[in-house]
Amino acid sequence: MITKTRHKRLTVLQVATINKPIKQDIGYGPIETVIYNIDKGLRSLGHRSIVACSADSCIAGEQYITVRQSLGGYVHESAPQQINVVKMHLSKALKRAKKGDIDLIHMHGWLDYIYNGLFRPPLPIVMTLHVQAEDSCLNQKADYQRFNIMQKPSMHFVAISEYQKQQHNGLANIKTVHHGIEMRDWQFKDKPVRDSYLFNIGRITSVKGQDKAIEVAKRTGSKLIIAGCVQNKPADKKFFEGLKASIDLFVDIGGHPVDKDYYEKAMKPLLDCDKQIIYIGELGKEQKKEWYRHARATLFPIAWGEPFGLVLIESMACGTPILAFKEGAVPEIVVDGKTGFVVNSLDDMVGAVDRLDSIDPYECRRHVQNHFSMTSMASKYSELYQQILDDYEYKKTLASYVRLPANNFLQLLLPHGNMAS
Repeated sequence: MITKTRHKRLTVLQVATINKPIKQDIGYGPIETVIYNIDKGLRSLGHRSIVACSADSCIAGEQYITVRQSLGGYVHESAPQQINVVKMHLSKALKRAKKGDIDLIHMHGWLDYIYNGLFRPPLPIVMTLHVQAEDSCLNQKADYQRFNIMQKPSMHFVAISEYQKQQHNGLANIKTVHHGIEMRDWQFKDKPVRDSYLFNIGRITSVKGQDKAIEVAKRTGSKLIIAGCVQNKPADKKFFEGLKASIDLFVDIGGHPVDKDYYEKAMKPLLDCDKQIIYIGELGKEQKKEWYRHARATLFPIAWGEPFGLVLIESMACGTPILAFKEGAVPEIVVDGKTGFVVNSLDDMVGAVDRLDSIDPYECRRHVQNHFSMTSMASKYSELYQQILDDYEYKKTLASYVRLPANNFLQLLLPHGNMAS
């Protein structure tokens, strides 16, 4: 009988993105944050996690440096220099993968390079899908040949929500693992802050709905704090220019240190001033914690099928409820009426502001702890890795048996190795 191998401690090579460094306290960098959390979570479970990444990263596990510095932005097809850096990154990661001590590769992008044969390690690959299906090269309608090639048995895909999984309908070897955060990193507020500000954070772009957040604030007479980066994209810059007339105050507090006096020195002056709509720029992780924690609610008025949304679980971990449109994965993450309100229209969101006091901060925190913790995420990935490796070892063993002479192989398949008489 063929016995499945049990690995007690796995060695996983994560091939990171290199758009930004992989580290704990960065501003806008959702994929980089997830990679950091998976690495830290795997180590907490006793696994060996190696991250192939840029030298300016700072991770919890073993760092395998592939390039000197992250790109600082997202790769453009028209930028040969950036593409060369990516190729160097993947070449060195492939070299590390072939040293013989790696059980499995975990990737977060670079599907084109797998498809083109530039990165094909002799190991199973787990690929976390961070973007919506229509933006992925796994779009079956856009490229049927590529879609089929990616169905090979060594490729295993992870959707970050059931919503995203449905968008990749037809893709083989796909499971869902929700993102998770380190609960100890997010300070909890045990009492609702009545009549406090509404908070909105995210990349400044039309699909994130900052214009809708402003309208909610104005119609309810609430103070609104908007935080987020404006990327170097023409559409995003144009959208931000259109917002400026509706914003009463622009203050970049991204460089303000977070210490015991942060609320008094950085936050209170803005909250006490007579300006209603205030934009405070891009925030680091430590700053985000403070603005989440003191807010009455976090607005998430998205206008697209967002595959997940770390903002949702970060806010709820601090005890701050969510007001969100029913788009993308939102209904999987926010429990309507218990950890916030999931609504269908702007009018509904405006009306829900008056009901925020009915949300229990403890329920928000408990929901994230039970479903979206870093430990939960790492455990699910660990289980997936083990299933893949068991299957991989089984198939390798079976293949070796198939190469035996026919009579010997038949003996292995029959009870007690006896040939039928």
